[in-house]
Amino acid sequence: MSLTVMKVRTPKVRLGNINVQELNSVSATPSFDTRFTTQIRVKNTNFGPYKYDAAIVTFLYQGTILGQVSIPKSKAGMLSTKEVDVEVSLSSSALSATNLGNELSSGVSTLSSAARLTGKVELMFIMKKKKASTMNCTIVFDLSSKTLKSLQCK
Repeated sequence: MSLTVMKVRTPKVRLGNINVQELNSVSATPSFDTRFTTQIRVKNTNFGPYKYDAAIVTFLYQGTILGQVSIPKSKAGMLSTKEVDVEVSLSSSALSATNLGNELSSGVSTLSSAARLTGKVELMFIMKKKKASTMNCTIVFDLSSKTLKSLQCK
């Protein structure tokens, strides 16, 4: 019993459901703008709270940053998931010459998102262990129907 309770697991950080509010793309002058809401979920599977520091979620297109969203400092309770609602606005104006035009003409746009959360898990009000969670998600938008096609997080 004590081996199960006292073992500290790394909490997981993931993106939740994405609700697309606006998605505009122009393949003639390769550019796109999007605005959506999502949840950032911090899942704590430990027998103690996970207190984490403020962090930044970065949205990228082929390694170029399109936008960022901040996660405020907070706490995920024991054996629970903390959900933070955020609104994301991304624009391809920061992109230089890439193969964005080819991707937009195919009708699909692929983005990635990354985050690193650092904090401490407190067990039995005695023991505190530092834990860092990372998130890497791939987001695929269907440009013709202006919806989310897929979301995969690791």
